[in-house]
Amino acid sequence: MSRLFSPGHQVRTDDGLRRWVNDMGKVLWHTMMSLDGFIAGPNDGMDWMSDIDGGEGRVIDEVLGSTGALLVGRRTQDVEDRDQPGFYGGAYSGPFFVLRHDPPADPPVVKGVEGEFLNVDIDEAVRMAKEAAAGADVVVLGANVARQCLEAGLLDEIIIHVAPVLVGGGVRLFERDGRNAVRLRFVSSTQEGETAVLHYAVR
Repeated sequence: MSRLFSPGHQVRTDDGLRRWVNDMGKVLWHTMMSLDGFIAGPNDGMDWMSDIDGGEGRVIDEVLGSTGALLVGRRTQDVEDRDQPGFYGGAYSGPFFVLRHDPPADPPVVKGVEGEFLNVDIDEAVRMAKEAAAGADVVVLGANVARQCLEAGLLDEIIIHVAPVLVGGGVRLFERDGRNAVRLRFVSSTQEGETAVLHYAVR
């Protein structure tokens, strides 16, 4: 199976510039978004996704084929277990980590698949997820965790499936106050079913 992603990730070197470094695994934010910029509706509702035609799902298959671990937020874990058939429709059953402060004693479970709570900073969370991924990619799910990765310089790439629906409210793809815009590098765009799949690298 061909990979959508060029090998390598970015690091900040002593001169303050980001440079591409060859290795196998990357940190990738993968999500579906409504045309008006929401990845979940009010009260974390996901029902607006239910009748979206995603086509043959080639991009999802390639993401799954390159994924070694998931790093998700508490809300994403709750929604996946409560309202969804599991991560990627139940197709993913590998290691997953839930970033959560003051986690309960019992480990997180999504549709029978047991993960691990992490009560650490984002740098350590990504390190642990990459270790579990063993050279494969770490996929980030959830706006809050993705924002933390982005602001810490840990996010390598973003893939967004843009759905032809206007949700009107809920959880925005990306939101923060009083900081500079984040510039991305275009990689590709494709159509799958009704969705436009946009792929960017973080500069």
